[in-house]
Amino acid sequence: MTKRFYKTVTVHPDADGHAIRLDDRPLPTTTRRNLVLPTPDLAEAIAEEWRAQGDKVDPLSMPLTRLANTGIDRVAGERDRYVAELVRYTDTDTLAYWAPDPAELVARQRAEWQPLLDWFAEHVGHPMQTTSGISAVSQRPEVAAVLSARLAARSDLALGALQTLVAVSGSAVVTLALDAGRLDPEAAFRAAFLDELYQAEVWGTDREAEQRRRAIAEDMAQTARFLLLLDGR
Repeated sequence: MTKRFYKTVTVHPDADGHAIRLDDRPLPTTTRRNLVLPTPDLAEAIAEEWRAQGDKVDPLSMPLTRLANTGIDRVAGERDRYVAELVRYTDTDTLAYWAPDPAELVARQRAEWQPLLDWFAEHVGHPMQTTSGISAVSQRPEVAAVLSARLAARSDLALGALQTLVAVSGSAVVTLALDAGRLDPEAAFRAAFLDELYQAEVWGTDREAEQRRRAIAEDMAQTARFLLLLDGR
């Protein structure tokens, strides 16, 4: 953390969108680029993170700022890599690997996962291949082709946020459903961690595991909020 070095935070129209200023100076990203956002709501939400800082600036308390920095600093020059990594998650997607037992867990998977898989098949135009147990499964090339084309049309900021979601959730299906508004963040977290939550319910859990799950749930909620603000929703 660093000492707070500014007094005022304002949002101003910019040729490329909406810029944030600290004491009337442009707010830079981590690599010293100007932090300019496409929608006023997203710019204002990020500005509010900076206004909320106390005597010291804590980057960990500013998730929207971090997501914006990722999109501007990292994704812009590596769009193809980000798209490819997102598509690759379909082969290891949590929802593609069903438990063979116990019956109660399988029933919960069927209740929560099957509607999402049905939605994915309609959304992409091709069903996701699934398996039971630990045997590996690969998705059809058509799935990768459709997803690659759709992701390539998204902005740098959106790709960075989607990469964050898929990395913490382990599921491209959950990520896409959350992005499309098919799931809210709480339901998305439950679906992505259904197996782990079931095991914790049956066998118990510990404080560290609970803290980790709360942190992941918060990450998913803030990233979903970023995408909503980015799309002007």
